[in-house]
Amino acid sequence: MLPKRCFDALVKIAGADNCYMDQAHRQAYSYDATRQVFEPDAVVFPRDEEDVRAILRYANENKIPIAPRGAGSGFTGGSLSVEGGVTLALEKHMNKILEIDLENMIARVQPAVINKDLQNAAEAQGLFYPPDPASQDYSTIGGNVSENAGGMRAAKYGITKNFVLALRAVLPDGELIRAGKKTVKDVAGYNITGLLTASEGTLAVITEITLKLLPKPKMTLTAMGIFSNVSTAMNAVFKSFINGVTPVAMEFLDNLTIRAVESAYKKGLPSDAGALLIVEVDGNIEADIKWQMETIEKTFKDNGCGAFFTANGEMERDAIWFARRNASQSLKVYGPTKLNEDITVPRSALSELLSRIEAIGKKYDHQIPCFGHTGDGNVHVNVMTNIQDAVRYHNAEKAIREIFEAAIDLEGTLSGEHGIGISKAPFMRMAFSESEMNLFRTIKKALDPNNILNPGKMGL
Repeated sequence: MLPKRCFDALVKIAGADNCYMDQAHRQAYSYDATRQVFEPDAVVFPRDEEDVRAILRYANENKIPIAPRGAGSGFTGGSLSVEGGVTLALEKHMNKILEIDLENMIARVQPAVINKDLQNAAEAQGLFYPPDPASQDYSTIGGNVSENAGGMRAAKYGITKNFVLALRAVLPDGELIRAGKKTVKDVAGYNITGLLTASEGTLAVITEITLKLLPKPKMTLTAMGIFSNVSTAMNAVFKSFINGVTPVAMEFLDNLTIRAVESAYKKGLPSDAGALLIVEVDGNIEADIKWQMETIEKTFKDNGCGAFFTANGEMERDAIWFARRNASQSLKVYGPTKLNEDITVPRSALSELLSRIEAIGKKYDHQIPCFGHTGDGNVHVNVMTNIQDAVRYHNAEKAIREIFEAAIDLEGTLSGEHGIGISKAPFMRMAFSESEMNLFRTIKKALDPNNILNPGKMGL
């Protein structure tokens, strides 16, 4: 438990109305989307960057663990106070869009700005912030940067790291650093911006983010292809790229997911289909949009697509996207407990990956519906089990390990957008050699020698 003298010192820094040790606050900030529970000793809401500096300086001197937190929407426990100490909750005060710079097409934001709010503010100026994680309506930009979040538009536009130009951040000793510039090019010094992106709050607390914006495309076009089996659908994915089209999004649902959505919502989906591919293209010239979609349709049909539907208007577009947007919540038909992982492999390995996952499901007698961002090789794997059944749950955990092994064997990675946190920390040595893990530890030790920032994360 945090000593009273330490709590009193934090009150002097941030004010009594921003520091709490009561049970209600500690419980409210004890979990994230994983539903794992780790109560902090205290919750502190810094008012500004200077508060963050003073809090970290004091915490470093007194060896108090600090867990930075945005919306708490993460799927790997990245914001949890696993060693007690202080949850540094940024959403109350540090939530402002500081600037939308039309001339340089950039945005400057504080870390607790909601992703969708930034998208809306940019679009009001005719600009576009592409990263769109499924949690965009409530996840924060600081959390997106810390986890390097992706989204459906990553196939064409990339993920969060592709839009981070510069950061202001506070090191554990309270020192302020400025990483990167708002310029398009910057090759002076080490890439500290890249180092802090996806570092899950283990190296510094981000206090300001400068992001690249793009011109808003004038038109989009959406379509859906129906395939008899998942293998031919996955082949159609990478062949579409080879044929010269880079879609905004290329999403898929396997048969188990299709059946779950249809069971839950009765939308007339083809329950006997092996897979659905949902594709969206954008641009500014109608002829170009038409060419892109015609190329995709031909590629799909050359690779086993039995039916292809193009949306005519927003209502049909929304109808096509409904299945993908509601895939996750529909899976409860297969069991009360879902072990949700997001692995990524090269696009050309998707067919083999899904074949191996199907075999693993049969081996352990578990339904493993899959869906996700095939345009960038990112698959959301859902092992459906029952935590109340010890044997089945243990088998589900063994299935997860074998799925990770399959992804690594296919030159993939443990996570495409959810991060490592505590949930995937035990598997880090599967993906990285001991020399590589030692390098991570060396970087952590150099920036945070007292290990106060988000300890217990990423297997460090």
